[in-house]
Amino acid sequence: MKIFVLKKKMSLKIQAWCWLFIAPTLIFYVVFRGWPIICSVIYSTWDWSGMTTSVKNVGLDNYKDLLKDELFWNAFFNSIKFMLMFVPVVTVLSLFFAYILNNEKLRFRGIYRTMYFVPVVTTSSVIGIVMIFIWSAQGPVNSLFNLLGIIKSPINWLGNSTYAMITVVLISLWKELGIYMVYWLAGLQSVPKDVYEAAMMDGAGKGKVFFSIVLPLILPIGGIILTLCVINALKVFDLVKTLTEGGPYYATDVIATYVYRMAFSSEIGMPRLGYASAASLLFGIFVILVGIIINIAKRYFDRQRVI
Repeated sequence: MKIFVLKKKMSLKIQAWCWLFIAPTLIFYVVFRGWPIICSVIYSTWDWSGMTTSVKNVGLDNYKDLLKDELFWNAFFNSIKFMLMFVPVVTVLSLFFAYILNNEKLRFRGIYRTMYFVPVVTTSSVIGIVMIFIWSAQGPVNSLFNLLGIIKSPINWLGNSTYAMITVVLISLWKELGIYMVYWLAGLQSVPKDVYEAAMMDGAGKGKVFFSIVLPLILPIGGIILTLCVINALKVFDLVKTLTEGGPYYATDVIATYVYRMAFSSEIGMPRLGYASAASLLFGIFVILVGIIINIAKRYFDRQRVI
C-alpha cells in the first residue's frame, strides 16, 4: 500500500513539473493565438471598422454578404490555385535535392545545403524588391529569354495577369524549397545505413533503392511534410503582398491579401474589420477541413502500408 502511495505521489510530482514547463507556452498561446481567435469570432458578427467606438451587431450578415462577394471567391480560388501549383512541385523537388545532398560522399554538400537554405531566412520584403526588378520588362529574365529566342518582346511577368500567378509560384518555390529540403533530410537521415548497404550488396541500383526501400520508410514523415506544405501554401501572404499586392486585376489576390485589404487598407474606403474577420474564419474552417482530410488519408495509407 505504501509503495502504491509513493508511486502516486511521484506521478503527481512529475505531472506538476511537466505542467510547470508547459505553462509558459500555454500562456503565450492563449494570449497571442487563442484570444485573437475568440475576438475574431466576435468581430465577425459586427459591422465595425476597428477605428471607432460605435459597433453595430449584424449577426450573420457578414457571412451572407461574403457568399455573394465575387472578390472573396476570386481570392478563395486563387489560394487553392496557388496551393495546387506550389505543393506538388516543391514536395518533389525538395525530396530530390534532399536525397542528393544526403549522400555523405558528395563533396561540398554543406555548402550546397547552405545555398539552398539561404532564401528561407531572407526576408520576403527584400526578396520582393529584388524579384520585382529581376522579373520586370527590363530585367535579366527578359534579357535571357530574348537571347535564347524564347520570347520576341519583353514581358512584365508580375504585371501581366496571365503570367503573374505562375511567376509568384516560381519565386515562392525558390524561397521555400530549402525548408522542405531540410524536413526531407531529417527523414532520410532516420533511415539506417545498414539498409543502404544491404541493398547495394544485393545489386540494387540507386533508383531501385530509393523507390523500393527508402521512399516507403520515409512516407510517414512525408505525410507530415505534405500537411505542413499544404497549410503554409493556403496561408501565403508576405510574398504576394510584396510582389503584386494581389494584382494585376486581382489575378494573384489570395485570402490573406483580401483580408488585409478589408481590415487595414484604406483603398476601399473605411476598413471593415468585422467583414474581414468573417472572411478569415470561413477560410480558416476550410483550411482545418483540408488538414483533417489529409490526416485521414495519411492514416489510411499508413495502415495499408503496415498490412
